[in-house]
Amino acid sequence: MGRLDGKVALISGGAKGQGAVEARMFAREGASVVLGDILDDAGKKVEAEIRAGGGAATYVHLDVTREADWRGAVATAVQAYGKLTVLVNNAGILLRAKIEDMSETDWDRLMAINVKGVFLGTKCAIPAMRQAGGGSIINISSTAGLVASPGETAAYIASKGAVRLFTKATAIQHAKEKIRCNSVHPGPVATDMIKDMLETPTMLEARMRRLPMGRIGTAEDIAYGVIYLASDESSYMTGSELVIDGGTTAE
Repeated sequence: MGRLDGKVALISGGAKGQGAVEARMFAREGASVVLGDILDDAGKKVEAEIRAGGGAATYVHLDVTREADWRGAVATAVQAYGKLTVLVNNAGILLRAKIEDMSETDWDRLMAINVKGVFLGTKCAIPAMRQAGGGSIINISSTAGLVASPGETAAYIASKGAVRLFTKATAIQHAKEKIRCNSVHPGPVATDMIKDMLETPTMLEARMRRLPMGRIGTAEDIAYGVIYLASDESSYMTGSELVIDGGTTAE
């Protein structure tokens, strides 16, 4: 038996990186997965990989800043698999710039994907979860949603802080409908999002000095936590923060 048998999950940003790993691991644990992204070719490859391994997966084009795309993704989940019980708001971007150097356009784009995207996904998933008798919403925030650091962009910190508190508001408003909502706060994870840091020795060295465990995290490290929040194992957990950061925020 899988830990997610009977679950139907919608994962944004599912074409690569952490989202793709989550999609594969969810399917291995028995979930039916709808993965959405704007990278259609990469997303269809993940869908094909999961199906080839005997899992249930459907790729949909999903621009998280468009409510119509979200409505379509939720409808696909319900039509293909009968219900929607898990939402992973995973899609996000990081644009590095100091406050004075960040353009208004870049600020708006970052907030549209990282914050508005979470709001729209949640808004569109709730009716389907209500129909299913409950569900679990997992919002991927960051350690940047808990504390500020010199190396992080202020706009990114602001966006991930917004996700953290939007999670708590969602949890409180929908707890009585058996819809849970929790946030995950990864430390640095070896994906394309921090590729520039990983490939810049001075940046990497500075980051490693603030990592008590002495290693960069993997997408699997985070996905195991997401699986826990998606499963019934976490049935008494809502409005909480799951920090997976190698000890970064403990100092």
